[in-house]
Amino acid sequence: MANFTLDDVRQRTYKARDAWWTVLLVDPLASRLVRFTANRTRVTPNQLTVAALVLGLAAGACFAVASWPWLLAGALLYHLSFTLDCMDGKIARLKGTGSVFGAWLDYIFDRVRVLACAIALMAGQYAATGNVAYIWTALAVVFLDMLRYMDALEIYKVRSQMRSTLNAAREEADSLELAARRANGDLTDADEELRSAEALTEDPEMEDRVVGDDPSNAALQQGFNQRFPWYARIRNVLMAGRIRPHLISGIEFQMGVFIVAPVAAAIVSGAIIPVVAVSGAGLLAFEFVIIYKFWLSSRDYSRSLAKLNAKIETHRADLPTEYTELAVGTSSG
Repeated sequence: MANFTLDDVRQRTYKARDAWWTVLLVDPLASRLVRFTANRTRVTPNQLTVAALVLGLAAGACFAVASWPWLLAGALLYHLSFTLDCMDGKIARLKGTGSVFGAWLDYIFDRVRVLACAIALMAGQYAATGNVAYIWTALAVVFLDMLRYMDALEIYKVRSQMRSTLNAAREEADSLELAARRANGDLTDADEELRSAEALTEDPEMEDRVVGDDPSNAALQQGFNQRFPWYARIRNVLMAGRIRPHLISGIEFQMGVFIVAPVAAAIVSGAIIPVVAVSGAGLLAFEFVIIYKFWLSSRDYSRSLAKLNAKIETHRADLPTEYTELAVGTSSG
């Protein structure tokens, strides 16, 4: 059997930034369970994913009963389900056993769990009270969860494309500048040695860099940072504790709906809809902030790309004719 320590689990599996619910209420338990599971059992990440779904469906069954003891039981089971859901990724990172199929399975089962629990929770309340507002609340929960995932995936994809385009344009501009200086005799041996040293110190694993260290990412955040200079201070304080600034994300929304709301309803009758409404409003507010940041990034992207393209054309014009013809011949060949 393996002999992973708690420090191994934290260093290899903790994300640099995560939801505050996960950091404060899940990771302390999940990390210890991961250490035990990795050292003492042969449980795989996919098995944990399936177990998380089973517990989630059990939580839904408890929600459907609608009485206060079952609501509390459902909330507890949902929290345990989410803990297992966090464990599968940690085990995969710790042991290096992640797979594309496992990532797909985790994503699909997450959506199934949310759908099943939303229907069960609201259907149970509707059966107990006859209030049709619970049906509309179920639809709202499913819609918001779908909207959040669609928005996050699309923004991530587009931002990755923008960063890749800016990095490619920056590399081309630097290459042309180097070629122009070399062709015109402006580049000394010391300059070449310095550039070579810089190239050797570059980290090829862009995903492992701190976000602010990526010049393309910094270029995409200029507009937002200029409008809200105080945001960086808050972000740095939160990041010191591994908490991401997106304080009400899909995770907090789920916990508000499937943990806080049932517990509140077990104490105060009729509390589910107000708690869900507050959770949904918080989710939408932060999603609008994300969309606003993305809109500003798209403007920064256009400006930065235009400057880089202008720089490319300038350096290309500085190249002697034979260099330009050689570059054209090489690209056409």
